[in-house]
Amino acid sequence: MTQWLAQIGELPVLLLMGALGLVMLFDAVPLLGVLVPGDVAILAAVGVGRPSTGLATFTAVLVGCLAGWSLSFLIGRRYSDRLRHSRVGGWIGETRWTAAEGILRRGGGRMMVVAPFLPVFNALLPLAAGGLRMSYRRFLGCATIGAAAWAGLYLALGTASRSVAGLLPGDPSPLLVTMGVGLVLASVALLGARRRLFSVVG
Repeated sequence: MTQWLAQIGELPVLLLMGALGLVMLFDAVPLLGVLVPGDVAILAAVGVGRPSTGLATFTAVLVGCLAGWSLSFLIGRRYSDRLRHSRVGGWIGETRWTAAEGILRRGGGRMMVVAPFLPVFNALLPLAAGGLRMSYRRFLGCATIGAAAWAGLYLALGTASRSVAGLLPGDPSPLLVTMGVGLVLASVALLGARRRLFSVVG
């Protein structure tokens, strides 16, 4: 698998970033996001990429996230009630729907700033925001800040982790070290984001 991912790293930057953007789009869709972990995809892109691809990676993640969230927002605006009572809504769970709406009612659009750091809710909050008739302009502004912060964090963690790989003995795989160390460090950031969420809505 490592060799296969290394071969992906040799793809043209435009193609590689296009694939990353699609992964981010799917990551923003409820249920699909569980199957396509965006944090792992970013760390893998950094691990197999080149230093010059940093800005391209950031842009691909930002555009992909905003595209996916905007799609979810518009679906929520138009089909929220129907979707909520459908089979898909049953898979998501009424408890999560109610929690997402409560988060937005208490914290408003600013909760989209921390949404990227919250598994499950990162895909559900845009749907709920659309259903609650939040202004798209406000939604997009807050979502852009959140997506930029999330992309920047994982890009920084991935770059730092890749640098650590070069300092370890035994010539370890930069990809595996980047993903392993990056995920450990990211878990700390996720805990901080959750505490921030609970302080706002608690």
